[in-house]
Amino acid sequence: MKIKQIIIVLLLGVLFPAHGQKTLTKEEALDIALEENFGIKVSRNITEISKNNSSVLNSGYLPALSISGGSNYSESDAEIAFPGQVDENGTPIPNRIFEDQESQRFNAGVNLNYTLFDGLGRKYSYKRLKEQYALSELQLRETIEFTILQLFEVYFRIAQLTESNDIFKENLFVSKERQKRAEIAFIHGQGNKLAVLNAQVDVTNDSINLIQIKQQLDNSKRDLNLLLNKPVNETFVVDLNVDFVPYIQIESWLTTAGENNVALLKQKSNTQINSYDVKISQSGYLPTLGLVGSYGWNLNKSPASPFFPGTNNTSFSVGFGASLSWNLFDGGRTLTRVKNAKITFENQDLLEQEAKQIFNRDIANSVQNFKDAKEIFKIQKKQVETATYNFNRSQAQYKLGSITAIEFRQAQINLTNAQNQRTIAKYQAKLAELQLIQITGQLLNVEL
Repeated sequence: MKIKQIIIVLLLGVLFPAHGQKTLTKEEALDIALEENFGIKVSRNITEISKNNSSVLNSGYLPALSISGGSNYSESDAEIAFPGQVDENGTPIPNRIFEDQESQRFNAGVNLNYTLFDGLGRKYSYKRLKEQYALSELQLRETIEFTILQLFEVYFRIAQLTESNDIFKENLFVSKERQKRAEIAFIHGQGNKLAVLNAQVDVTNDSINLIQIKQQLDNSKRDLNLLLNKPVNETFVVDLNVDFVPYIQIESWLTTAGENNVALLKQKSNTQINSYDVKISQSGYLPTLGLVGSYGWNLNKSPASPFFPGTNNTSFSVGFGASLSWNLFDGGRTLTRVKNAKITFENQDLLEQEAKQIFNRDIANSVQNFKDAKEIFKIQKKQVETATYNFNRSQAQYKLGSITAIEFRQAQINLTNAQNQRTIAKYQAKLAELQLIQITGQLLNVEL
């Protein structure tokens, strides 16, 4: 197996994808994920809810204005009697009958209520809503960052399995060539049946390995389609090129990582929210001052009576007022809320300190993981060079009959393993780099 042959196979795979499959680049996958991923969509909607909640319309700073109105209608029949009464001529006064007597009443009013001062509770509640919106944006950013890491973990797995698939294809080709050579030698009496059987076993094993790699590759593609909210069986090929960010750039990001890490920023935001909770609870110690205003209109239509004609009475009213309430003692409920809010704030402060310690540990681990992964990749590349040289020599000696098929097979396995480990190391190093960049808070700013 010559290294040139493998390079040609990989280049042909990139330039001329099998069955005309579309190449899904890293940039395209990222763009699709940002728009279509279910988790990101849900997180965006949650952020939008927080944005609505932080609006001045939900702050309590605006007055409450209401309109009220009503009407009443009644109809009655009345008969008025004058027992024992006579008119000037001495004739008994007849009963007076009033039929279909209608009474109508109408009213309408506008009422205004406005809280001038509520012990500063409204002020800090509004600030809390604003901070919750800022926290929801950080949570959205965190969701996006971890989705990106998940996306490229699957993307690079597909790239690694694609390269491994080509490596195992070439490995199977070499095994089949050895099988043909053994069969020809056996036919011409220059070999034995055992060599043919051993070659057939190796071809079978290599075929199974190739099938397993292909299965893993297809499953990983379905995983990526799920992340991108695409039909799970949609086919594509991925970009096998990997570019590393200059480490000097990563070092500059490490100096400001504490200011940009999303986990630390979330803890700071939670601490600020808890500080507002303390002030909101303390607002119960102060009085509440409010204003009320009203404007009313009334119309009363009365029917005629025996002694008075019908009337239409219209009235207008305007009213203003102020209210003051001060809960001097509420049984200790306000005091209890304040104490609990302060304890919650202290707990959040402890959580923030813990988050800083976790951050220091994670960033140290990530730096070491990335450096080790790059070093392993470097070693694996050298290992491939050594294994390739050994395989080429073994292949030449095998054709000359200087070494056995078992020795040649071992050289073949060594090269296949070295090539496979190299491609695994390459993508693991890139993923370790992305994980380190995420901790520095620069994942959304880096060009992949």
